[in-house]
Amino acid sequence: MASMGVYTSPKMEYIEGRCFSFINSPTSLNIWPIIGRNNFPIRRKRIEVTSCSLPNTISPLESENDATLTSSDSLEDEFSHVTKFEMSDFKMRNRVSIGLGGRGDEIVFEAMVNDPHSPLYKTRVVLRQLISARAKRRGRRAIEVLKRLARRKLMYHLYSMQVHGYISSSMIDENSSFTLVHGILQIANILEDLGLFSQHHGSSSLRHWLQRSDWLPTLEATLSLDQESVRRVGDDTIGGPAISRQLRLIRILMRDLLIGVNYVHSHGLAHTELRLENLHISAVDKHIKVGILGNAVDFNEADPADSTSYDNMDRRRMMIAFDMRCVGFIMAKMVLRELMDPTIFAKFKAFLTKGNDPSCLREFLLHAVKRNSSTDNFGIQIFDRNWGAGWHLLSVLLAPKPLDRISCLNALRHPFLCGPKWRVNPSIDVIRWSLGSTTVRIAEEYIYRQQQRSRLAHFVELMEMLNPYPKPKHWLGLLPGKWRLLYCTGRHIGLTLRQPSVRVLIGEAYLTISKVSKPNTTFSAASHISFTVMAGGDWAHNKSGVGGKLQVNSSYRLRAGRRLYLKEETTTSTFPSATPDAQASVLKRLSSKKWRKAIPINEVPSSLSVAKLVSSEIDVMMSLNEPLSGNMEVAQKALQEVRTQIPPEMFDLSKIVCGTYLDSRLLVLRSVNGTALVFTRCTNVG
Repeated sequence: MASMGVYTSPKMEYIEGRCFSFINSPTSLNIWPIIGRNNFPIRRKRIEVTSCSLPNTISPLESENDATLTSSDSLEDEFSHVTKFEMSDFKMRNRVSIGLGGRGDEIVFEAMVNDPHSPLYKTRVVLRQLISARAKRRGRRAIEVLKRLARRKLMYHLYSMQVHGYISSSMIDENSSFTLVHGILQIANILEDLGLFSQHHGSSSLRHWLQRSDWLPTLEATLSLDQESVRRVGDDTIGGPAISRQLRLIRILMRDLLIGVNYVHSHGLAHTELRLENLHISAVDKHIKVGILGNAVDFNEADPADSTSYDNMDRRRMMIAFDMRCVGFIMAKMVLRELMDPTIFAKFKAFLTKGNDPSCLREFLLHAVKRNSSTDNFGIQIFDRNWGAGWHLLSVLLAPKPLDRISCLNALRHPFLCGPKWRVNPSIDVIRWSLGSTTVRIAEEYIYRQQQRSRLAHFVELMEMLNPYPKPKHWLGLLPGKWRLLYCTGRHIGLTLRQPSVRVLIGEAYLTISKVSKPNTTFSAASHISFTVMAGGDWAHNKSGVGGKLQVNSSYRLRAGRRLYLKEETTTSTFPSATPDAQASVLKRLSSKKWRKAIPINEVPSSLSVAKLVSSEIDVMMSLNEPLSGNMEVAQKALQEVRTQIPPEMFDLSKIVCGTYLDSRLLVLRSVNGTALVFTRCTNVG
């Protein structure tokens, strides 16, 4: 007769603690061990099965029992890296909460280990009881993922949430109870939900920190920012203005988050649930902890029966791209506090869902957060710093095509996340972005003295030299859209001492370009100009008056062309963009040592490829609201004043002869006399 015995042999394993430090380089990471041990023991319980003898024949019932036992043993073996607890090992506390992130299929308890033989004796833990079958699968998956991540113990303890073990009566019965035992970090979720966080806390979710009114000084105190800590992000100063402090803190948090996410990706896993609620800041080791990996997806888990599934490399890229999009949302909320409002964040996501390019987020958010000027918003100012590097990083994190999104390692090298003490070699795309952002910022200041106008003309020339789409075939998909006139290097009528017969205040000037079905290279263009006519001899204080609109319609045919740079140019124009001095300054700048590293130019070209625009006849329409709609004399004077203030190219579209620069957010058109019109893509903010 066969006899079988089951016994347990507890084994102890202690994990050595180490710390790491960055050197002053955005791409280097050095690790130094520190002698000593942290109190992070993990007790293992391994179930071993021994048999004395087996009969030659086994009944069906015995065979089924053996199969069940073998399956249970295999599951126990897979979970051998964590401790299997019993409910009697804990003393329950009087605090209870719903599941993490507000999940209704979980119940969370606070408890204390009362087993004197356990290395966690008298340690506060969190018991996370999983109720539904889906929640139990998520919990078992978290333990499986933990086994892979715990191989690199240093990175695991620095950037991952800690799981001590589990409680389960049966590993193969899906109806049996299953409870995860978490470390002290999870207590913050319970107390946060119960409103007791201010009394006891060792860590908190990132959402909790951002929702505090005094989040900046409190988080700085929690992370104990000093000269040594800020050197990790390439800075050597602490304190300063609130914007500088917030930018420094965002760099620290974002770099920590990207290192943790890259740690998960390097083990062949995608998190898939990166949210503010799943990120925690530990006050002990000052690091961000990536949340529980219950929904982690393996890069190589493609269904072999699915003939349309991606191969492993494509699946890996898609999963990484999904996580990077979530990182983009987290970064946007950290910088722009207004996005913590669910209503505004819903508009933010809807903007991206509709297919709008993320490079136009600045234009959209200026309206979404109800700020007409970037100087009124700290978040927009932070994104605008370093020549708009923050907007560029946000756009590549949220790129509409998954394969165009930036990776964790490249994001760590991005200028926005590198402090002033780190030398960064930006890519040509970042240089183009910086030139365009600087042009937009200068134009928004509305101080058009000779110095500003010369700088704007200089940057426009640089952008044209670096045009990413010189061939007309690339313009077919990017050119259609609604473009807002930002600046004109030619005529500019501001506050002058003129005494016009009718006082007209120009609102916005748009150029709407639509693609005609046939032929493919034909576009319809419409210039829309809104203005306000103010009656009386003086300007109204509230700028109120009778509204009006001017619309000019035309069509263009797109052709290939070249723009020649003449060595000897005779012109009577006094505008900076049309003078050879501006072009000579640009060519001198591109030939300098600083620019030659990014743009290797041995010889300055005599011409550049452009998109030639051949226009047809134009159609002009103007309308005035009541009570001036029937007054022809006022309408004629208003039309004359509008034509005086706006660039003539917006009234007569046939004067626009070529396009010299185009990307997803900016457009530069040149007129017949060399004047440049700079447009920025307008988005639907409704």
